Amino acid sequence: MTSQTAGTAAAAPVIRLEAVRKSFRLPDGQRFDAVRSVSLDIAQSDVFGLIGKSGAGKSTLLRLINLLERPDAGRVFVGGRDLTTLSRRELRETRQDIGMIFQQFNLLQNASVFDNVAFPLRIHGRHSRAEIDARVRECLALVGLVDKIDSYPAQLSGGQKQRVAIARALAPRPKVLLCDEPTSALDAETTRSLLETLRDINRKIGVTIVIVTHELPVVELLCRHVAVLEQGQLVEQFAVGTQDGERASVLGRELDALLRRREREALLDAPPPAAAARAEQGASATRALGAGGLAYV
Repeated sequence: MTSQTAGTAAAAPVIRLEAVRKSFRLPDGQRFDAVRSVSLDIAQSDVFGLIGKSGAGKSTLLRLINLLERPDAGRVFVGGRDLTTLSRRELRETRQDIGMIFQQFNLLQNASVFDNVAFPLRIHGRHSRAEIDARVRECLALVGLVDKIDSYPAQLSGGQKQRVAIARALAPRPKVLLCDEPTSALDAETTRSLLETLRDINRKIGVTIVIVTHELPVVELLCRHVAVLEQGQLVEQFAVGTQDGERASVLGRELDALLRRREREALLDAPPPAAAARAEQGASATRALGAGGLAYV
């Protein structure tokens, strides 16, 4: 993890937020400051978590990255382009570099898995039928769902639906994949499997992943860096798994405690050195016999 983190830290940021602000007018006329002057850099190929309690502003901040919410102030750079200065056409084109996965999947219910994944490729009209077919199959292979290509959403489990959503988001070959609470509707086992899929995709194709979550185990299993938000403000950010002093936030301290507990559990589960040595000795003997030789132990 250390070498990966160091390499990521050295890369130029693919996402840069400069003092972004976003407020909403409430029904009673009062103003709610969802994001308060947040500045943040996220490097190419990183897996970056945005965590915070309900109402902390993390989902709003995520939606500022692709301008689903336009900031009241500040600038948003993705791939070196300031999205806040683009025309509608330019923004539409740039959004092809930014995939997004939602909590509730947002699949077309009357369309097959193939057609759901092909949708973003068809609406831009730049791809031949053969190119679309090849790309859909490639994306479904990445998420392990080629066998469901002719199925419909109603025939899929929650985890499978979310994998289809991931494949659809990957279809235009984005540089960035934004994930808004993608595991909150899934059980623990399905969540772990989905996180492994996202981690595998990041390693295979290098897409930058930004994930909003309130679940610390999601950060533990997936993220390399994390930012903690409280009441719309960035409280702290750090590399996951580093021990570089006391955390400034409750969630930061809870995450460190979770990681330390996992380390202790791993040590307790590991076999004693003598038992491990005997197991390896036995495995070596088995390999030798399996190769047709005689093993003297």
